[in-house]
Amino acid sequence: MGVCQVSIQPYQVKVYMQARKTGSTQAQASVIAGISERSGQRIESGQYQPERGRKRDWRTRSDPLSRVWEVELEPMLRKEPRLKPTTLYEHLQEQYPGEYPRVLRTLQRRVREWKAAHGESPEVMFELRHEPGLMGLSDFTELTAVTITIGGEPFKHLIYHYRLAYSGWQYAQIIEGGESFIALSEGLQNALFACGGAPRQHRTDSLSAAYRNAGAPPKKLTQLYEHLCEHYRLEATRNNTGIAHENGSIESPHGHLKNRLTQQLYLRGSCEFDCVADYEACIAGVVAKLNDQCAEKYRQEQPHLQALPRYRVADYEVLTVRVSTRSTIAVRRILYTVPSRLIGRQLEIHLYHNRLRGYLGHNCVVELPRIRVTSGLRRRGRCINYRHVIEALHRKPRAFIHCTWQAELLPNDLYRQLWAQMKLDFELDKAALLMVEALYIAATQDKETAVADYLEDQLTAGALSLTALRQHFNVLCDAARCPLNYSQHPLDDYDHLLNHPQLSQPLSNPEYSSQESPPVPHAHSLGNS
Repeated sequence: MGVCQVSIQPYQVKVYMQARKTGSTQAQASVIAGISERSGQRIESGQYQPERGRKRDWRTRSDPLSRVWEVELEPMLRKEPRLKPTTLYEHLQEQYPGEYPRVLRTLQRRVREWKAAHGESPEVMFELRHEPGLMGLSDFTELTAVTITIGGEPFKHLIYHYRLAYSGWQYAQIIEGGESFIALSEGLQNALFACGGAPRQHRTDSLSAAYRNAGAPPKKLTQLYEHLCEHYRLEATRNNTGIAHENGSIESPHGHLKNRLTQQLYLRGSCEFDCVADYEACIAGVVAKLNDQCAEKYRQEQPHLQALPRYRVADYEVLTVRVSTRSTIAVRRILYTVPSRLIGRQLEIHLYHNRLRGYLGHNCVVELPRIRVTSGLRRRGRCINYRHVIEALHRKPRAFIHCTWQAELLPNDLYRQLWAQMKLDFELDKAALLMVEALYIAATQDKETAVADYLEDQLTAGALSLTALRQHFNVLCDAARCPLNYSQHPLDDYDHLLNHPQLSQPLSNPEYSSQESPPVPHAHSLGNS
C-alpha cells in the first residue's frame, strides 16, 4: 500500500537547514520546521523534489486531436468563433467516420480554453448605484409556468410590475388585454398612489403605448404618455431597443416575483380561482412578503419621493355610443346589452382594460366587463346579460324561441342543458314560457342557482309546470298580487236613495230612453290624439 506524502514547502526546507546548521538534531530540526522526521531525512538524502506540486506541463497520454486541431479545427474557430463543440464534433464524425468516437469531452474542454484565450469578450455587466427617489421602473410580464383558471376557464392576462430602483419596493396588478396605454396608465398610477410618492424618473422598455417607435419623429413620446409624465413630474427614460438587461432592475425582479407566485400556487394546491379578485389577493400577498424584505430601505427612500397631485390622469378611453332598439351598444366590434330603460339614449363610455362604464351626464348608469375576441376565426363577439332585457322578454316570451342571442341569454351551460331538455319534454311555446319565467324569477329574486336546481329536479321527476314554478318561488299572478280590500256599506242607504223626491218623477221622454244609442259614424283609434 502506498503512503500519502505531504509536499514540503520551500520555506520549511530553509528553516530545517538553518536549524541543522545551529547544531539541532534531525528530530529537533524537523519539529522546528513543522515537518516529519522522515521528511527531514529525505531533505538530507537529496530525495526531496523542490518542484513537487507545480502545475503539470506534460502529457500522460497522446493528444487525440493532434492531427486535426491546429490544421483544421482551430482555423474553423478563428473564422467563426460562434461554432460550438458539438458542431465541430459532428464535423469530425462526417469527415473521419469511426476515427474520433469519444472525443466530445476533450473537444469541449479545448474549445472552452481556446475561446477564453482568443475568443470575443462577452459584454460586461456593471453594478449600478441607485439614488433614493430617483428612478421607478415599469414593465409587463406573463406568468408562463402555470395556467391560471377563473371559474374553470383559462384566464388570459398580463401582470403589470412596478419597482423602485433604490429600495426595491414593488407593486403588481393584473392586466386583461395587451400592453396598451390604458393598462400602463392605470397600473402606474395605482403603483404611485400605493407607494405614496413619485420618483423623478420613470423607466420602461420601448413600449408602443408610450413611445413612437416607427420612424424618428421630433417627439418620441406619445401625446398621452407625455401628458401622464408631466402630470406626475416624471422624466421619461427607456432602455435601448432589444437590450433587455439595460432594464435589469425590473427584468430580474420579474423572475423573482413569478417564482414566488408560482411557489405560492403550488403551496395553495390549485391554480383555480372563483373570481379575478381572489387571484388579485393572491398576487398582493406575494408582493407584500417581498416588500417586507426591503421595508427599511423603503422608509429611507420615502422622504425623497415627490408629492402626488390631488387628481389622477384619466386611465380610460372615452367613446360615445347610442343604445339601439335592441337594448345594445357596439364597442370595439363587441355587442353589449345594457338595461332596456336606456334605449335611445346616448351614452359616454369610459373604456378601461377590463371593464366599460356608461355615463348619462355625470351619472354612471351601467358597468360591464370588457370582452375580447381571442379566436382568430372570429372578429366579433357578444356580451349578453339576460337581466338587462328580462322585463321585455317576460312580456313576450315567444321572442325567446327565435332570438339571435338565445344561447347567450342563458347564463351558463347548465341552463343550456335545461333548455335542450325542455324542448324535448314540452311544446316549443310552452318550453319558451317556462324558461323565460325561470329567467325572470332568477333575475328579480337573484336566485339563478336555486332556479336552475329546481328546474333540474322537476325535469328529472317529470313534474315541471308553470304554476308549480311560480308557487315554489312565491310568484303571484296580477290579480292575486294586489288583493282588493273593501267593506260593505249599510243597505239603508239604498232606501234613502229610492225615496228621494227627484227620483220619483217620471222620465220626460220614455220612448227615446228605451232606444239604443245611435252608432258613431267614425271612431278614433286608441292612442291617437
